[in-house]
Amino acid sequence: MTRTDHQTMRRVLRREIAGTIGLLTDEHDFRAMRRYRSFTFDDHATYLQQVEALLKTRAAQGSHTTVALFDPQEYADFCTGKGLDPDAQSSRARFTAELSARGAVLPYEGQPLADLLPALVDEAVRQATWEYASTLLARLGACASCGEDIGRAAFTRASHLLVRILETAGTGNRHLVCTVSAEPETLFSVLHADEEGEDSIRLDEAEALEFTTVLALGLATQTPGGLVMRTSAPGATDRVYGWRLRGEGLEPLTAGEVFDAYCTDIESGDPISPESDVDYCVPPDLGPEGQAPGHHP
Repeated sequence: MTRTDHQTMRRVLRREIAGTIGLLTDEHDFRAMRRYRSFTFDDHATYLQQVEALLKTRAAQGSHTTVALFDPQEYADFCTGKGLDPDAQSSRARFTAELSARGAVLPYEGQPLADLLPALVDEAVRQATWEYASTLLARLGACASCGEDIGRAAFTRASHLLVRILETAGTGNRHLVCTVSAEPETLFSVLHADEEGEDSIRLDEAEALEFTTVLALGLATQTPGGLVMRTSAPGATDRVYGWRLRGEGLEPLTAGEVFDAYCTDIESGDPISPESDVDYCVPPDLGPEGQAPGHHP
């Protein structure tokens, strides 16, 4: 076999290799990495331009690339735990490989880096929220009365409630927001459910998992919180309604309460003009889902 044949085969094989780039999304993280001599970039804007050029080149060559959020503190901890030199390119490559398996990653599909960066940050926040809520659920243990796992039971109940909420929403795309007043800070989760023909909606599985977990945490701990839904359909007025978390169930908000929530500035408490073509209303009846017997750790 000739040398040219070997080179051709290697080029073909390179297209078969999936790669991951660890991305420093903000100036603060970029400055933190500059303390390593082997990190040769000195300007964040130039660094981002070079990353985008590399992504475009790999895409043009037919290579698949995912982008991971590179956190300098996590990297330093990783190197300490593995006994690696943090001031080495091989250590950064190894950390990035670990991120591709467990961290917040998104595929590069030709989108501008200006669009990819906020999406990557959102993905990282979503994953961190899910991990935190999951950990708290797991710590609740078994019910002192019946022995049932409290976290697992709450997740099952939250799943049933979410299905029922989507079923009763009528036509149109749904945008849901769940808030739970956890410590040390309130947890927020967002879920988009887009309509695809009759009796069919499209959900992002990761979004749905995080949303259900946050809702389950609120139900299991009976923590103050709420769930608001906005439905949008072509040619129709948007509808906004919601529930407050009450015990292990959801209590409907009145139309006035929904209006007040949407038309009040969260920080100042000042009134905000209501949106046009929006109906602030009472939610549909969820039926027998109602309240459930409480569990006690």
